[in-house]
Amino acid sequence: MPVRQMRESSEQHIVIKPHLQNPMHGAKKVPRAVQNGKGPPPPPPPLPQEQAHNQGSSQGRNKGRRRSRGGRKCDQGDVLMMRPSCRPCTVVSSCVENGSSISGGGDIEMGYPTSSKSLNFAPRPGYGQVGTKCIVKANHFFAELPDKDLNQYDVSITPEVSSKAVNRSIIAELVRLYKESDLGMRLPAYDGRKSLYTAGALPFSWREFRIKIVDDEDGVNGPKREREYRVVIKFVARANLHHLGQFLAGKRADAPQEALQILDIVLRELSSKRFYPVGRSFFSPDIRTPQRLGEGLESWCGFYQSIRPTQMGLSLNIDMASAAFIEPLPVVEYVGQLLGKDILSRQLSDADRIKIKKALRGVKVEVTHRGSVRRKYRVSGLTSQPTRELVFPVDENSTMKSVVEYFQEMYGFTIKYTHLPCLQVGNQKKANYLPLEACKIVEGQRYTKRLNEKQITALLKVTCQRPRDRENDILQTIQHNAYDHDPYAKEFGIKISEKLASVEARILPAPWLKYHESGKEKNCLPQVGQWNMMNKKMINGMTVSRWACINFSRSVQDSVARTFCNELAQMCQVSGMEFNPDPIIPIYNAKPEQVEKALKNVYHVSTNRAKGKELELLLAILPDSNGSLYGDLKRICETDLGLISQCCLTKHVFKITKQYLANVSLKINVKMGGRNTVLVDAVSCRIPLVSDIPTIIFGADVTHPENGEDSSPSIAAVVASQDWPEVTKYAGLVCAQAHRQELIQDLYKTWHDPVRGLVSGGMIRDLLVSFRKATGQKPLRIIFYRDGVSEGQFYQVLLYELDAIRKACASLEPNYQPPVTFIVVQKRHHTRLFANNHRDRSSTDKSGNILPGTVVDSKICHPTEFDFYLCSHAGIQGTSRPAHYHVLWDENNFTADGIQSLTNNLCYTYARCTRSVSVVPPAYYAHLAAFRARFYMEPELQESGSAGGGSGSGGGHGSKATRAGGGDCGVKPLPALKENVKRVMFYC
Repeated sequence: MPVRQMRESSEQHIVIKPHLQNPMHGAKKVPRAVQNGKGPPPPPPPLPQEQAHNQGSSQGRNKGRRRSRGGRKCDQGDVLMMRPSCRPCTVVSSCVENGSSISGGGDIEMGYPTSSKSLNFAPRPGYGQVGTKCIVKANHFFAELPDKDLNQYDVSITPEVSSKAVNRSIIAELVRLYKESDLGMRLPAYDGRKSLYTAGALPFSWREFRIKIVDDEDGVNGPKREREYRVVIKFVARANLHHLGQFLAGKRADAPQEALQILDIVLRELSSKRFYPVGRSFFSPDIRTPQRLGEGLESWCGFYQSIRPTQMGLSLNIDMASAAFIEPLPVVEYVGQLLGKDILSRQLSDADRIKIKKALRGVKVEVTHRGSVRRKYRVSGLTSQPTRELVFPVDENSTMKSVVEYFQEMYGFTIKYTHLPCLQVGNQKKANYLPLEACKIVEGQRYTKRLNEKQITALLKVTCQRPRDRENDILQTIQHNAYDHDPYAKEFGIKISEKLASVEARILPAPWLKYHESGKEKNCLPQVGQWNMMNKKMINGMTVSRWACINFSRSVQDSVARTFCNELAQMCQVSGMEFNPDPIIPIYNAKPEQVEKALKNVYHVSTNRAKGKELELLLAILPDSNGSLYGDLKRICETDLGLISQCCLTKHVFKITKQYLANVSLKINVKMGGRNTVLVDAVSCRIPLVSDIPTIIFGADVTHPENGEDSSPSIAAVVASQDWPEVTKYAGLVCAQAHRQELIQDLYKTWHDPVRGLVSGGMIRDLLVSFRKATGQKPLRIIFYRDGVSEGQFYQVLLYELDAIRKACASLEPNYQPPVTFIVVQKRHHTRLFANNHRDRSSTDKSGNILPGTVVDSKICHPTEFDFYLCSHAGIQGTSRPAHYHVLWDENNFTADGIQSLTNNLCYTYARCTRSVSVVPPAYYAHLAAFRARFYMEPELQESGSAGGGSGSGGGHGSKATRAGGGDCGVKPLPALKENVKRVMFYC
């Protein structure tokens, strides 16, 4: 049967430059003043640029390289610019030109690094000492390293099988037949594809087997088909466990991935037979009773399992998991639930058919009309005609027979609901018809499409567990899996502890926050990760003189809307803004389906009323369920009209709370270009390796289309701080790039302009220039937080994006190479931290989670590399997930305390609320900006799943805030943000 396959992404493979080495690996000693942040760092070795064709001899090139190594000295000798006297810090800076094309960048082209394995990630500089020490428990279980040789064999099965389950059946039968003879009593572990692993060598290096297996899809008592397969097993290699032991002991930097992969497969072997595997997780309806999610779906509980190298040795990471599965119902019942109506006596509409077809395409069903014969098929489509009208040829003479007659004559099965369509199974050339009532959905199929809001809410209720409950479930899972009785673990000599790892942790202190001098409270120390705006005023409150309100909610009367607007205006004033209490025009009522017309009308009427002055803020009241209205409004306001907007849902308009109004006022202020609060240490210039010299902090993220969208572009976003030393305001740029492309293509690019020649641009370059314009300073240090990168992509992302940063800097000025610290931020991991004693209220927050500021950099972290777990937020419900920060590259020579404290302190500067957040704000803002940009795609293209775009930047001007990814000719650019929008935090 045809299996629907996802189109592979057009990712390009990035390899490693041989000459790119981390300065931290060198023997050169770093002065103490640099290490503690009291002096500028030593000049980093620049990333060598590609040489132009017309350059001179190798001797000349070498001279150029030597000169570039002194780039920092050259920077400090350029024209000096003093900061304004009102700032607490006085720093010198060299000039950066403002133009989009600067001489010196013409020889630089975007290229991919060359291959080498010489690059190592930043080593751990030591362990942090700041904070109150405590003990936490982690869902890591110590795994004793086996002392047996691990052997890998290649498996070839003919005829080739695409199903892992069938492959496993073939090898299981082979082991059953030949374990005691040809296999020499070995019990192998199999990955379901091409590799077989044994503890100790098999008695042969090559052997062929003939294996016959019965097709279990043909039923229990009915006729069975037997198929024969040729299986060839061939020795490939022996895994080096000594290498793994040295790596775990911190004596080697390179991880032996082959040995780790073998051990992971061995520990998954038994679970793969007992449960339904999905990625690295296993699910079963027997672990906990499935809960209905609606529309034919149900939630299954399961567990995640992965072997990881850590400082304590090998660790088995176990966590609880939940996922949506298709309920194994008769298809007729499933369709009834999907449509939410009686289908047995009513005709289906075209819209109903489309919904059924989308839901069932690719789903496996089994027939129920043949007694014990339960053949399985994968659905490829749905007929447009009802069953009673379907006919097909039964012989070479094209004798036609109806589906109703065929099932009656062939199987004695009477089709009752002939008004319903049939499922199509098979390929387009030879599609078979199956009546809906003759089919049942096969158990164990994960639902991979988008869930609706009700289903998401229902799933979250199942997955949301208090820390103590989650910890108990994890312990029950490890006991139920009984690894000490696992025949595969025994065979390979792997022993798993049943105790959670006890880990030393520290609770970092919360930073003091600075508010305006006119408020009663000028400084604030957050308590357990939160505070409020009572008696405080925004540090930089903005002025809103010209604003309007548009009401799209029919249930909100004018008087209710006016009351809400008045209360919001008062809250903005109390919080420190100058906010005109009266809108420039009366509240404008509009229908959601006429959003564009209404917005343009409000814009033009307001502009005329203000005698040509532009509207500064648009408040929009939306229905609680507003479909595409929110996205359409943001797209029109931000890319067409140049309006800053703030949307409010109807439920909040009717039920006004001070907390809600305060949060909205925070968002309005930063959207207008203000600051809500800043770190006291920032304005006092006391942040190591940030306050000493002009420092820019970047955040970057790429969001990908949801499963099932085969052609929608991925959206990349980069934000960068635009104030120093405050590092609180961030400007953001977004671009569309190839489907599922993780590397950010538009960080730096060049193109040929007919007038100017070779022109440099890209997101990094634009944000560096923007920082210079906003602060009057040239960034002399770069800190880059990169979100959304999996471990397998670390090398690719670091090499490609660090290279782009280097080229963007060099294009602005010769020898301009500020030192870079590149940090990956991960939230999609499965490490959880629990209080050592759940009864000790002093060690937990109100939700029972570990306290905000808890940091772990030992035992469960990487054996040699610079990583740490930080829980920077207070839990609300469920179990808090700490963020995992991995410093891949560090030319600024941060100490462990330095980067951990900086990251934790930044989490208190998030603009949208008075709580510390779980991810460092620049990474958070980049995620918000990328999510916002998906609304900018043209509506009809959003729905069809193809690449969106509008009147974007085309090929080239670097100042556009939205653009197509460099080199992605098939991806249309996003429409450009208006100038007044992209200067502020529009995505908040």
